[in-house]
Amino acid sequence: MTDIPQGALERLVEAARAVRLNAHAPYSKFKVGAAVLDEHGNVSVGCNMENGAYPLGTCAEAVALGSMVASGGKECRAIVIVGSGDTLITPCGGCRQRIAELAVDGTDIYCVAVTGDDIQRLSVEDVLPNGFRL
Repeated sequence: MTDIPQGALERLVEAARAVRLNAHAPYSKFKVGAAVLDEHGNVSVGCNMENGAYPLGTCAEAVALGSMVASGGKECRAIVIVGSGDTLITPCGGCRQRIAELAVDGTDIYCVAVTGDDIQRLSVEDVLPNGFRL
């Protein structure tokens, strides 16, 4: 795992918690926010967007990574994921692959509680062992 710049984790947590409130989750009411740190130190955010045709919903991580790429970022250095409720959530299988595609070696994945200090730090290798990466 790599160290991210001083204060970056706090910025990411704040951004993910804030964007989570914008989630479009009329069916599950389960709002998720994500914030990504790129190689330039920029933070990109995303929230989940449900759809009545369930396979068409989009995860917060996918939105945040897409925003990073659209903004010119090429490398995910860290990502924070905040879900609803008291339980920490980890990325789904598809998002684990999305993160791995854009992550550099040692990229950290932080699963964070909505409130308080509960946090779990994982590596890409933890969530996608023996995963496919270019």
